[in-house]
Amino acid sequence: MLTKVNLITGFLGSGKTTTIRHLLKQKPDDEVWAVLVNEFGEIGIDGALLSDSGAVLKEIPGGCMCCVNGLPMQIGLNMLLQQKKPHRLLIEPTGLGHPKQILSLLTAESYQPWLSLQASLCLLDARQLQDTRYSENENFRDQLAAADIIIANKQDTYRVDDIAALQRWQQTEAGDRPIVSAAQGEIDVSLLDEPRRNTRELPDGAHHHAHASERGLAALRLPGGEAWRRALNEGQGYFACGWIFSPETQFSTTALLDWVRLTPVDRIKGVMRIPEGTLIINRQGLDLHIETKPLPPLDSRIELIHTASAPWNQFQSQLLNSRLSFQEYD
Repeated sequence: MLTKVNLITGFLGSGKTTTIRHLLKQKPDDEVWAVLVNEFGEIGIDGALLSDSGAVLKEIPGGCMCCVNGLPMQIGLNMLLQQKKPHRLLIEPTGLGHPKQILSLLTAESYQPWLSLQASLCLLDARQLQDTRYSENENFRDQLAAADIIIANKQDTYRVDDIAALQRWQQTEAGDRPIVSAAQGEIDVSLLDEPRRNTRELPDGAHHHAHASERGLAALRLPGGEAWRRALNEGQGYFACGWIFSPETQFSTTALLDWVRLTPVDRIKGVMRIPEGTLIINRQGLDLHIETKPLPPLDSRIELIHTASAPWNQFQSQLLNSRLSFQEYD
């Protein structure tokens, strides 16, 4: 049996993980699906977000999936294909990843007996088209250029000028590739069965990722007895700082949300334990989306990403002060 494979790309904050969660809800009951997920930071937020999705999950933290010569992706891919034999595999690279190396690996002759590469989907927040931090980024451009289908996500937030920018991009760059409008990543699972048609040659992506960790395939975990730990990463003009907390650590919902709203960074993503259960946090710029679940998470983890180095110690002190009975954990 060949495993159907889809690459789900998109720049930071475009909604890849939310889209994958929505697609997994449409999974046929008689099929095994797997997700190979890569993140820029070391903490592993997306893995926590997808942990209850019903899919087999493999994480590659630290922004290294596109570094094929570094082997993390090959190892993770081989483990999933050989051990789990999924009917479908969704691959989510970091928003700062370049697609060329990944597509080259997936189309290599050695993988043809194992997988069938289907359409690649690229999530696009059209508001980013007018921001040079995104539009002039080579990975942003090449992710869109490599896709078979463009998902114009977050359409409920677009203004008139965003729609005009998307139309201009479609006329000049999209060619005959379809653009599917979506809000909150709600797309139909049938898109995954579209064939791969886009075989245009892409330029090589410059390698900008830092290698803060060589752990390989597992997101950060806490050794026994530690209450929390911090991890840093940087590359391609972006800086990440993340924290993982023990399962016993609980946060004040109000204090935590105040911290999320007021911390001056570009991106915040987290899965946190609160008295009500689990708080899922997803903030891109000023856009904040939260979700609660009644059951607590296995642990709490949260990550900040910014286009400049930031006063991480100050942010950390404020975050620690949002814990309930935090003195007990120092």
